[in-house]
Amino acid sequence: MGEKEKARVHVLIEGRVQGVFFRAHTRDEARARGINGWVRNLPDGRVEAVFEGNRASLNSMLVWCHKGPPYAYVEKVDVQWQPYQGDLGDFRVRY
Repeated sequence: MGEKEKARVHVLIEGRVQGVFFRAHTRDEARARGINGWVRNLPDGRVEAVFEGNRASLNSMLVWCHKGPPYAYVEKVDVQWQPYQGDLGDFRVRY
């Protein structure tokens, strides 16, 4: 896979996204798609994530982020596409 088929995306997710296992589900969904990166809760109630991988997998992950796991209610997803850097390991939850 060429570098142009890979990308990084920074995401901020707003809504009822804390206390509903959003981070754990995000980790599982990202790993299932072969995406590297991390996810964490922010003090203001949002969830922040960085995903890196091929564009098709990232687009699929973004579709999932707009829905989230059961019991989540996603109101807004801010997406910022960035150049692929290749510096992220396996997807993990940050605390």
